[in-house]
Amino acid sequence: MTVQGEKLNRYGFIVDREANKLEIKAAVEQAYNVTVADVNTINYHGKKKARYTKAGMLRGRMNHYKKAIVTLAGEDKIDFYENI
Repeated sequence: MTVQGEKLNRYGFIVDREANKLEIKAAVEQAYNVTVADVNTINYHGKKKARYTKAGMLRGRMNHYKKAIVTLAGEDKIDFYENI
């Protein structure tokens, strides 16, 4: 568990870039059977990358993605390792 998960009751998820906060809240509540108090989202833009190879310089970009920080209500917890 992370410090946010233990002390602040927050969990991070990589979500679809088109998903809004209401959709994220509904999906987490359904998947983990918890009550979500708050959802914060962060859009990350892919960084440009380059590397040298035998064939020359290869340039590219990492993918854009969206992260959701979900705060749970009350004493709810998500245990990601319970089914291992």
